Amino acid sequence: MSLATLTKNWEPMSYGFLDASAKREIRRKMLKAVAVPGCQMPYASREVPMARGWGTGGLQVSLTLMNPSKRVKVIDQGADDSVNAASIRRFLARVSGAPTTLDTLEADLIQSRHRIPEEKLREDQVLVLQVPNPEPLRPVQPNMSIARQMHADADYGRMWLQLYEQIVRSGRVMQGASYPSLVNGRHVMTPSPIPRWDVPKLHMAKHLTILSAGREKRIHAVPPFTRVEPLVFDDVPYKVEDHGGLTCNRSGAKGFFMNEIPQDDGSSTYEISDSEFGVKTIKQAEGERVEFGETWYTDGEMPS
Repeated sequence: MSLATLTKNWEPMSYGFLDASAKREIRRKMLKAVAVPGCQMPYASREVPMARGWGTGGLQVSLTLMNPSKRVKVIDQGADDSVNAASIRRFLARVSGAPTTLDTLEADLIQSRHRIPEEKLREDQVLVLQVPNPEPLRPVQPNMSIARQMHADADYGRMWLQLYEQIVRSGRVMQGASYPSLVNGRHVMTPSPIPRWDVPKLHMAKHLTILSAGREKRIHAVPPFTRVEPLVFDDVPYKVEDHGGLTCNRSGAKGFFMNEIPQDDGSSTYEISDSEFGVKTIKQAEGERVEFGETWYTDGEMPS
């Protein structure tokens, strides 16, 4: 045996950019996160060619899950063509050789910032959500040591008090994005800064969701067919954004989550947040053959 037989030729970087040790650790922590839904798992967040706070957590999970046959889709607040989404998608393809797509139905891995696609995800798809702040107790308990003890004791009284104070002061719950949700009846998590519209999409979903915060070095997960229940009082039901009656100015799609675009005269127009769904709607109107998947919402209502 010689030293040459135990080594391999030098390469500029590992497959998928991250080294094997980093991938092993992230895989172990993802397995733990799946085993204990909603519970935050610490990991040694590595440096990637992107500034902290711009999706490094989601990028590391995606790099760990990538292979040359896994088709990837990256969206940023619903858009596939934003600078952040396009840069991450190009980087993933370059370091893994994996094909890319804009169509939700074609994707095997979907990395997203702040949105879940309007079309339902399948059992064989994985959703990776970028999370800037994974700790739901931070607004009520800034001391993270005490916050983690509160998670261990399932002590979420302060969160209920916060929601109660919002109702008393404003007449309704003012929490918009990152609505605190109870996972599998045990841990409260922050489901990334997705709008209230998207939170019900995680409840008993067929797909696996991995949420990763690179700056905070935390991973948590929602396995398939897991209960995700927003914190609500029995007499104050959970409400999503009232977008059911809005129509997209460009595509004509109706009954989905919209982006409001203020106009010079003080009025507003609306465009569907899921840009690729809007593109498919336009193509269908122009006579092209387009395949649509089943959507979570119909006319702004989610079937119970």
